[in-house]
Amino acid sequence: MTPTAEPSRRAVDPPLPLDVPARLRTKDLLSVGDLSPDEILLVLDTAEAMKEVGTRSIKKVPALRGHTVVNLFFEPSTRTRTSFEIAEKRLSADTVNIASTGSSVSKGETLADTVRNLEAMAPDMIVLRHASAGAGHLVARLCGARVINAGDGMHEHPTQALLDAFTIREHKGGFAGLKVSIVGDLLHSRVFRSNLLLLRALGADVCACGPATLMLPDMARLGVRATTSVDEAVEGADVVMLLRVQLERMRGHFFPSLREYFQRFGMTQDRLRRAAPDAIVMHPGPMNRGVEIAPEVADGSRSVILEQVANGVAVRMAVLYLLAESRREGPAGE
Repeated sequence: MTPTAEPSRRAVDPPLPLDVPARLRTKDLLSVGDLSPDEILLVLDTAEAMKEVGTRSIKKVPALRGHTVVNLFFEPSTRTRTSFEIAEKRLSADTVNIASTGSSVSKGETLADTVRNLEAMAPDMIVLRHASAGAGHLVARLCGARVINAGDGMHEHPTQALLDAFTIREHKGGFAGLKVSIVGDLLHSRVFRSNLLLLRALGADVCACGPATLMLPDMARLGVRATTSVDEAVEGADVVMLLRVQLERMRGHFFPSLREYFQRFGMTQDRLRRAAPDAIVMHPGPMNRGVEIAPEVADGSRSVILEQVANGVAVRMAVLYLLAESRREGPAGE
C-alpha cells in the first residue's frame, strides 16, 4: 500500500495578509492632489499589507490575475520602472513593457496615436512616464484604462511621494508637526512638487532649500518655508530629503559649478549634525555623490535611501491593487 503523502508543514499564505477596504474615488492616479488625506493613508495602510507579500518564500498573490498592465516609458528609469514591473508580477498581472526607443514613437507616431492603438488592445492599466508635464492627463482622457503617472516632466511623481511617505511613517510614526527639510534642485523636481502636496496634506512642516536660481517663483503661495541657507533648513529637522541636480533639464547656468554647489548645498556629516538626533536622510535617486550628498552620508546609519527603493515595490502594489478594485466596484460614493 502506498503511504499517504505527508502534507506540507508550511502554512498556506493567504492571498493578502489583511482585509483592506479597497476603495478610491479616482479612476487614475495622476497627481497627489487626486487623493484625500484619508485616501493617502489608505494607500499607506494597503502598502503595509503588500510589504508582507515580499517576505514570503513565494512572492506572489492572485490579486490582479487576468489584468493587463502596460508600462509605457518615454524617459529613462531604473527604480520606478523596475519596481512597477516587480509589483505587477507579484500581483499576478500580465505586463507589457514599452520604451520609446523600441516603439513606433521613434518613427514619428504621436503619444495620442500610440495610446489609441494600445487602447484598441484593451489593457486594464497604463503606467506612463513622459517628459511633458500633463502627459498623463492626456492619456487618461483618451482611454478607458486606469492611468498611473510615473513622472511627467517637471510636474509630478505621485508614487514616489507615496513611497517616501511610507518610509517616513515607518520611522516616525506619523506626520503632524514633523519637520521635513527638502534640499536641492527644487525648480526642476517633480518629486518636490508631489512630496510638498502630500506632506502638507498630512500636517508636516516643510522647509525647502536650494540656490535662489533653482527656487520656484511662487514658494510662499505653495505654503512652504523657503531658504537658501542649508544650515537654517537642516536645523532641528526630523527628515532631510535631498534632490538630484537635474542637469538634463537645465537650459542655461543656474550655479557656477558642481563643486561649488556641493560646497554650498551638499549634505555633509557636519551639516547633518544640525538635524534632530534621530533624523533620517532620504533621496529619490539617482544620486550624484559628491554633488547633492556626501558618500558617507548616503551610506551612513541615518540613510534610508535603499529602504525607499524597497518600499517602492509595496507602495506600487498598493496603488495598482486599489485602482483595480475601484474599477470593479466603482468609485466610492457611487
